[in-house]
Amino acid sequence: MGPFVPELISDQLNLLVALFIGIGFGFVLEQAGFSSSRRLAGVFYGYDFTVLRVFFTAAVTAMSGVLLLGYFGLLDTEAIYVNPMWLLPAVVGGIIMGAGFILGGYCPGTSISAAAIGKVDGMFFIGGGILGVLVFGELFPLYDKFYESTPLGALKVFDLLGISQGLFAFLLITIAVTAFAVTTMIEKRVNKNSAPSLEFKTSRHVAAGIVALALGVLFIVLPDRKTHLLNKVSEPNYISSHPVVTMEIDELAFRIVDREPNIQIIDVRTPESYARMALPASNNIQVRDFFSKEWASAFSRRHVRKVIVGENDAQERSSYLLLQELGYENLAILQGGFEAFNKTILTSSVPVSTGGRWEADVIKFRNDARARISKMIVDSKQQGQKIVRKEKKIQGGC
Repeated sequence: MGPFVPELISDQLNLLVALFIGIGFGFVLEQAGFSSSRRLAGVFYGYDFTVLRVFFTAAVTAMSGVLLLGYFGLLDTEAIYVNPMWLLPAVVGGIIMGAGFILGGYCPGTSISAAAIGKVDGMFFIGGGILGVLVFGELFPLYDKFYESTPLGALKVFDLLGISQGLFAFLLITIAVTAFAVTTMIEKRVNKNSAPSLEFKTSRHVAAGIVALALGVLFIVLPDRKTHLLNKVSEPNYISSHPVVTMEIDELAFRIVDREPNIQIIDVRTPESYARMALPASNNIQVRDFFSKEWASAFSRRHVRKVIVGENDAQERSSYLLLQELGYENLAILQGGFEAFNKTILTSSVPVSTGGRWEADVIKFRNDARARISKMIVDSKQQGQKIVRKEKKIQGGC
């Protein structure tokens, strides 16, 4: 639930929601016959491929949901935790778990489903799993170095293969449809009289396969929402045809000195530049993080003016237009960017001439603002820059 509405559902309510989802998941497993150890064993002996078909269906459904919900902005994909990969330990662990599945006839989820309806073999499987965890923990010092060997980081398969996520989705769907067809033929040959696939209606499954492949083709042409919007707001023609609201340097300086509560300074410069010099009460947010739901509540406050501060005018304008595309309002960019503010207010030893009637008053204000804002910056550094930590990514899995 977290990636959908992390700002609405508390951790406690998440646990309650997870409980009901777990109950529903167990019910579906039991109804699909997964409480029988013969189902899982059938995959290895060729007489029942129900488990494989369910797993492929679940993978394709989850993947399609993530891609579509992410494209329409309904799912914060940045909040999804990707398990880091340690290659050799993963291979060894996979072999051990695969052998356990064959011998026990269950996987962790199906064993709990079986135990819940009173099956003794499911209870023994769970007990063996708990015993294995205890033994693993007690003997961990013997192989702790191997456990953390060959680290590859948080990999995504399509990145590892060097292809787009849309192409990977199409390939996975193609493999799934092919696996359905091949395993059906194997199942009917090995288990001629009682193969589960004998109950399939061929026309329906052919139609479902065609729809799935069509969805895979859609994923190939469907652009990544984040990349698409970033490219869109960076195009010169788009920037020139979409006006932006600007805030003058003196106005921002006055609002900072006045400590106005209804203003939010969004610094889109690099973290290194921000660390060297930053405006008081500003937040350093990278442009790609605009998509994250952790900032939605802050950006959605309509009564607060969001002032974007960047290295230059082009960076500010593209950031402004991106926030606008994402549906946020009451935006402005700092005229001339941070360097102009720094030159005009913070480090100007020679007064910058305004050429206006009120030049003396403006210069007096700037001198006063320079002293006060510089002190605020020093105080912020002494207290430590306000760092808004990113929310912990949602973890889970079987």
